[in-house]
Amino acid sequence: MNSVLIRLRTWLAPRRLLRLGGELLLLLIFLLAVEAYLTRDAARGPAPALAATLSDGRAFDLAQLRGAPALVYFWGTWCPVCRAEQGTIDALAQDVPLLTVAMQSGTAPEVNQYLTQHGLRWATVADEDGDIARQWGVTGVPAVFVIDGAGEIRFVTRGYTTGWGLRLRLWWAGL
Repeated sequence: MNSVLIRLRTWLAPRRLLRLGGELLLLLIFLLAVEAYLTRDAARGPAPALAATLSDGRAFDLAQLRGAPALVYFWGTWCPVCRAEQGTIDALAQDVPLLTVAMQSGTAPEVNQYLTQHGLRWATVADEDGDIARQWGVTGVPAVFVIDGAGEIRFVTRGYTTGWGLRLRLWWAGL
């Protein structure tokens, strides 16, 4: 028992904790730098106008999402990371205004069929040739834009993002 306490005290020594804190800070700085690099071309400021026909045939205008924080999620049916993130996005779609853009994933009927097969009820635009993605500065998927109630892009992330991370960004955008 004494050897366990001695090891615990050694591990919790102030120098060791200070070093661990410094290493965690460096990791955080590195991750933020990578995120900034990956989203360097992404749209900032006012969200680009987006009026389109959804994959299910309904008309949609991004202005419909104004008034509360919302997500614009770029993804692809061919993207394994997007598939891994589907549950997170689906959970958010239950209580957060959301538009998804299926980038280079086929025609609207093909995208709608994919959504139906996977039980997803997302408002989705099929971006067959990637024009919408280029307008938004999306260079890879998944990419998520958090837009505040006034239509300003507040956060952009690329790659896998956790549900609580997106909810935190949405909360922050609502302040």
